[in-house]
Amino acid sequence: MSLDPELTEQLKRVLAALEPLLPKPEQKIDWATCHAANWRRTQFAGTMEPVPSVEAIHLEDLLGIEKQKAVVEENTRQFLAGLPANNALLWGTRGTGKSSLVRALLHAYAGEGLRIIQIDKDDFVSLPAIGDALKGEPYKFIVFSDDLSFESTDPSYKVLKSALDGAVYALPENVLIYVTSNRRHLVAEYASDNRGAMMVEGEVHHGEAVEEKISLSGRFGLWVAFHPFSQELYVDVTRRWTEKLARQVGAALPWTKAAEDEAILWSQKKGDRSGRIAYQFACDWVGRTAMKQRG
Repeated sequence: MSLDPELTEQLKRVLAALEPLLPKPEQKIDWATCHAANWRRTQFAGTMEPVPSVEAIHLEDLLGIEKQKAVVEENTRQFLAGLPANNALLWGTRGTGKSSLVRALLHAYAGEGLRIIQIDKDDFVSLPAIGDALKGEPYKFIVFSDDLSFESTDPSYKVLKSALDGAVYALPENVLIYVTSNRRHLVAEYASDNRGAMMVEGEVHHGEAVEEKISLSGRFGLWVAFHPFSQELYVDVTRRWTEKLARQVGAALPWTKAAEDEAILWSQKKGDRSGRIAYQFACDWVGRTAMKQRG
């Protein structure tokens, strides 16, 4: 029995309309060759998409944050060794190398089994599904979210709290969470939050609104602060980047007082002193100066 041609056409149109809504066939990731993936949440579930290549930034490329590098790298090495290690919150000034540090760790330790899953803040509701997908894999995974901030009413906020605390949902032993944020407490804070504060035996006790907001960041075992660069540190990092880039292009570009003055003016125009600004100036200055030398 054949379907009516008009009905057949209608069915084809319905299927064509539904197809974009259906999840893509899941692609099995070969973690032996794939070092990073993005989690993409769909209307029905979610999937991991392999990242074919990751920016090849090295730990030694991150200048001016030696103490922060040492702390995070040691925690990561403990994790890779199967020893106790902490979920980490990297917070502070923009452009100081927080997310670059995580990428550099992957580059340094992928050969020892480190892998990274990057997710958006709204996708923390998928943490149980991500954990189930990674459980039992012979690799160590960092679930990484960059530039994280929440409102306390966000659904992902509560799921992340639960995963960090292990109260309702506990992450597999081969998974840690690293996040970066400009906010130490990850949640927007307002002057009105302090209205419930009180003094008890000479100590300030926060009100419920503040306590709730602090409670999320407090569940990260490792806090690593990235502070604004002093002018002295900014100039030193700029000089080191300039010398490094000059060597890469085979140019003889001695660091001079004029170059230092230009670097300071560059940061003033940007309204910021950070590793990112230092690198941007070095690219500009080395490029322009090398072009002049070549005539």
